[in-house]
Amino acid sequence: MPNINKTRTRNVAPDNGKDLTRLRIALTAFFALDGFVFAGWVVRIPAIKEQTGASASTLGLALLGVSAGAVITMTLTGRLCRRFGNHPVTVVCAVILSLSVALPPLTHSAAALGAVLLVFGSAYGGINVAFNSAAVDLVAALRRPIMPSFHAAFSLGGMIGAGLGGLVAGSLSPTRHLLGLTFIGLLVTAVAGRVLMREEAPAAPDRPHHGDAPGTPDRTHHGDAPGTPDRQDHDDAPRASDRPRATEEREPRRTDSRTRVLVLVFGVIALCTAYGEGALADWGALHLEQDLEAHPGVAAAGYSCFALTMTIGRLSGTALLERLGRTRILVVGGATAAAGMLLGSLAPSAWAALLGFAVTGFGLANIFPVAIERAGTLAGPGGVAAASTLGYGGMLLGPPAIGFMADWFSLPTALTSVAALAAVAAVIGFTTRRVAVA
Repeated sequence: MPNINKTRTRNVAPDNGKDLTRLRIALTAFFALDGFVFAGWVVRIPAIKEQTGASASTLGLALLGVSAGAVITMTLTGRLCRRFGNHPVTVVCAVILSLSVALPPLTHSAAALGAVLLVFGSAYGGINVAFNSAAVDLVAALRRPIMPSFHAAFSLGGMIGAGLGGLVAGSLSPTRHLLGLTFIGLLVTAVAGRVLMREEAPAAPDRPHHGDAPGTPDRTHHGDAPGTPDRQDHDDAPRASDRPRATEEREPRRTDSRTRVLVLVFGVIALCTAYGEGALADWGALHLEQDLEAHPGVAAAGYSCFALTMTIGRLSGTALLERLGRTRILVVGGATAAAGMLLGSLAPSAWAALLGFAVTGFGLANIFPVAIERAGTLAGPGGVAAASTLGYGGMLLGPPAIGFMADWFSLPTALTSVAALAAVAAVIGFTTRRVAVA
């Protein structure tokens, strides 16, 4: 595989601080763009639902187009990243994402909506695997647990996209609004994409946070003080003797059954928490407007509150990881999100529901980034692709599932499933805390 080896040998040296800073800024821009475009679409779902005349269940089936496109693409993107590189794949997917977001307002049936959302979902799934893989490489080169900061940019983009959508919902049609998102997306891609195409992926042949001896930066990466019990669950990465040579390909460094099981565990944790993100994105506004009779502007603020607290939680994620460690982040975050979502789904007033959404966002903030980063640490782009497929599968398959449950029971009852899965993530995080050293 000569092209892959060529990519490895041309990687940027880890000590090239300016190149890595530019690369970090460009990747942050793509994370923010992804959240901005996705949130801009989801706040217009009520208008698109009315335009197509879809029921809750048929809308759920149409939204399955996003899920199907994303999951199918995610299973392939890991290979594309190894073949062509994370950066070119990120740029191409960003262009398709920006163009396809303008298509839903042009449809007038649930079937047509599902078809265009298949394209949108494909681009969404591809870009998420690509830029998460690029971020994992950058985390290794910088030797700091900065993964939450990238996902903070996604949440910030989502918050801005949702807030802007709420402001223009009464004055702009969905067609003009989403076409504006296309223009912004292409502009950001043109600027940030030049950096990604010019800068090589940072070399990580010795990945210092892949399990070096005691006292090396791996301990700082996961934030446990020497001798604390939680420290053991950070030792699940390959030892120093397992490090790939500088000329090795971008293949998973270990493919044994233990590594595959660990990647699967991180993927399930990501699924449980991403389910909540998808549910609030697609159904939060409808719950506030339909069940609690909130004004459309207040309804749109529901996702903004969620995205705001998630952004705050992720901006503080690096410090929290260094102080608390991964297991405590998973357990405490999952329990907090479960409590918040019970309030958000069952509260009798819109303002109490907004508070519940905010608490849920803070609880879920760092669980998904930790799960994806650790999967990538263990198995490279393949690990990111596998965990992302499960994780974003939860984000994208959750909304149609909630649509069916809303028809069978009620939307508030359906939203309690978010709390249930957040609790499951906390339980998995606690019960598997020592698997890595088993």
